[in-house]
Amino acid sequence: MLDSKPIQISAGKIASAKEKVFLLEKGTANAKMGFTAWELAELKKSAENGGIAILRSEKETKIAVQIDKLSKESLAKSKEECRRKGATLFKETKKFHIENLCLTSFVNDPSLLLSLAEGIILSNYQFLTYKSDKKKNQLKKLSIDDAKLKSSDFAELNEVLTGVYYARTLVNEPVITLTAERFSKEIQKLGKAANFSVKVLDKKEIIKEKMGGLLAVNYGSQLPPTFTIMEYKPKNAKNKKPYVLVGKGVVYDTGGLSLKPTPGSMDSMKSDMAGAAAVVGAMYAVAKNKLPIHVVGLIPATDNRPGEMAYTPGDVITLRGGITVEVLNTDAEGRLILGDALDYAKKYKPELVLDLATLTGAQVMAIGQHGAAIMGSAPQEIKNHLAAIGYDTHERVAEMPFWDEYDELIKSDIADIKNVGGREGGCITAGKFLAHFTDYPWIHIDIAGPSFLNAPEHYKPKGGSGYGVRLLYHFLKSKI
Repeated sequence: MLDSKPIQISAGKIASAKEKVFLLEKGTANAKMGFTAWELAELKKSAENGGIAILRSEKETKIAVQIDKLSKESLAKSKEECRRKGATLFKETKKFHIENLCLTSFVNDPSLLLSLAEGIILSNYQFLTYKSDKKKNQLKKLSIDDAKLKSSDFAELNEVLTGVYYARTLVNEPVITLTAERFSKEIQKLGKAANFSVKVLDKKEIIKEKMGGLLAVNYGSQLPPTFTIMEYKPKNAKNKKPYVLVGKGVVYDTGGLSLKPTPGSMDSMKSDMAGAAAVVGAMYAVAKNKLPIHVVGLIPATDNRPGEMAYTPGDVITLRGGITVEVLNTDAEGRLILGDALDYAKKYKPELVLDLATLTGAQVMAIGQHGAAIMGSAPQEIKNHLAAIGYDTHERVAEMPFWDEYDELIKSDIADIKNVGGREGGCITAGKFLAHFTDYPWIHIDIAGPSFLNAPEHYKPKGGSGYGVRLLYHFLKSKI
């Protein structure tokens, strides 16, 4: 299933390349860079019109990518500009049927050249599994000529972007093939490929674990749930207590008996496991790059259907750990399966837990597709650091208030808590629900907006965006 891998970046020599890409700041082009008078004139025009100039001759093609002038305060902004210029450059290569590119830079910071490559490769993603005409993009080879970069830099980026590709493909795969059981099998394949352990709990084992939330959501389905445990624990791990990643794995969400409307809602609900996909992609990248850090990933997975045995509004269920929940809306199911997983995470005595979930439409209303909402009990400096990583990767997060008053909105008359708190502050009350199952430093990341796009955006395709893989990877890398 997961056969969509990115092209690999390799070391190259710009002098011998037929298609050469030069990264430079606007207004800095000169003859010493190897540009002719005609080319310099074209570069001046392009600097005022998008910043990309394609200069073709019989012998070679030169492509100049010009970015705004740098400052120390705007490096993250410049990285994103390079990613977006990479997307624009990729579109140009399609017009001219260019198959190979060699990149070099006249900019001091080598990370910008990697960002340009990142934008190109992320733009090259295709989901062709169900296309009769599997017409692949022409770009086949991407190399970099820069003495400041090492082969290890290329290798690291290759594996991170492979993790993004895997996450995108998992999200794009329909539930008719990507059932909970099939999802777990795909994770097992990736575990073997990246050398992290995978254990899958079947329904009988889930019953033994008393995961009442996962079981209740699964009642309406004829397909069994799974609970997948990934672990990467290298001998040289720097952390004594693991970081735990939890991903919502609802492989399809009809809303259950609280049925969703189809247009603009149910029709994209194969994406309701995007949080789980991001965790899987990040685990793959961490393990393949052999980061010296102990990480655990937990994926509760099921579909949510209105079958004859489906759980109903008004039911009271008991989640793992003994907390009782009054179900008032069966479409608020993600928090139920996450509650079980967050309680399960207690056994690891974690350093920090981060959960990713397409949890609420309220997050989309608050922020849109431009970032995720975060909240939780982790120290403020950790949340601030995650936000800084998000700004650097352009997988941005915005912290929501987590005031005590929101707890009042999920109090139940007949159980410990209820699974919805009303329309006001819905993103936050969902987080407050999850907080009941934690006793450790924890950050909840609601990715409902940025995880699945209805139209392409720069280097992000229509459909699964892979949001969260790069955010998690670089956050974990910063902890070693």
